[in-house]
Amino acid sequence: MAVFRVELKRVVDDTYDIEIGFDLKKHLLNDINDKIFGNINKFVIITDSNVVNLYGKPIYEMLIDAGYKADILVFEAGEKSKTRKVKEELEDAMLEKDYRRDCMVIAVGGGVVTDMAGFVAGTFARGVPFINYATTLLAAADASVGGKTAVDTKRATNLIGLFNQPKKVYIDIDTWNTLDARQISSGMAETIKHACFADSALFEYLEENMDKILSVDKKACEHIANENCKIKYNVVMKDEKESGLREILNLGHTVGRAIETVSNYQLLHGEAVAIGLVFEAYLAKKLGYMNDDEVKRMINLIKSAKLPVSIPDYIDREELVKKLYTDKKVRDGKLRFVIQKGIGDIVQFGENVYAIPITEDVVREVMKEL
Repeated sequence: MAVFRVELKRVVDDTYDIEIGFDLKKHLLNDINDKIFGNINKFVIITDSNVVNLYGKPIYEMLIDAGYKADILVFEAGEKSKTRKVKEELEDAMLEKDYRRDCMVIAVGGGVVTDMAGFVAGTFARGVPFINYATTLLAAADASVGGKTAVDTKRATNLIGLFNQPKKVYIDIDTWNTLDARQISSGMAETIKHACFADSALFEYLEENMDKILSVDKKACEHIANENCKIKYNVVMKDEKESGLREILNLGHTVGRAIETVSNYQLLHGEAVAIGLVFEAYLAKKLGYMNDDEVKRMINLIKSAKLPVSIPDYIDREELVKKLYTDKKVRDGKLRFVIQKGIGDIVQFGENVYAIPITEDVVREVMKEL
């Protein structure tokens, strides 16, 4: 018997810039013209039905006018489209239009678009570069930063995907002006989450400036965009592949994702996460890590963002408990939760351990408080 050892050691630099500003389309074109992404002349814009006319087509026309080859691929907006079937359809469309390894994907949209387009880019031709042009507050706070890409299945959300870092992220705050009030509120959930586990000063800023943010005040929105990026960067740079610390970004998501799915997506992602944050605040209080005043502050802040703070009556509690087992943090068949510590901190349970098992009985008890 012979053994031939294949020794491969990778040193990868996935550094990229996040540009935060207003009306960044021309900045995108200038970067392409300046070849900061390499000598690429073929671009596939992936967007959804809500964004295509607002931002997808203008970027497409800008590239065509500049002499580049470009196509625009559109799928139906919403979490229900984040599936393997839609991914396959996008890949088939790219093949039919003769795209190969010498192209770049540009994701134009919110979190569903950036998740989908990043996953497509990561597998098409064994990987092509991509850019995120984020057009929602939710994507700016969460989905466009950190390199997580995935699709959902009937069994669970986000369990099929890969870590794939973009070449650059553009957070165009001007695009938030075209969001309706419900989408703005939904986007605030991820910002509130960041403040809850990482930054009491940001939490206080949100308490004092929520009305300005909801009315898309430029100064206030630019501030929270910067703070979101800093907080998420400080987590992702230490734990890109979610081996421990990065689990804290799932605060509110264990219950939130389950509620979102069980509601059949009647609730937006941020609305579901807001309820999940309240659940985990009550859980933290039960475990002795938060007091009544801190829980009350959280609930008041979430309410000020015009987000829900209780589980809707139409959601079956037992179905919800079962759905919790599809969460990525489940280990050996046990539910695990990230636990908040006061306002602006998180509980660490051991070396690189940021989530602990919680029994179904405790989960049901806390659900009753909601």
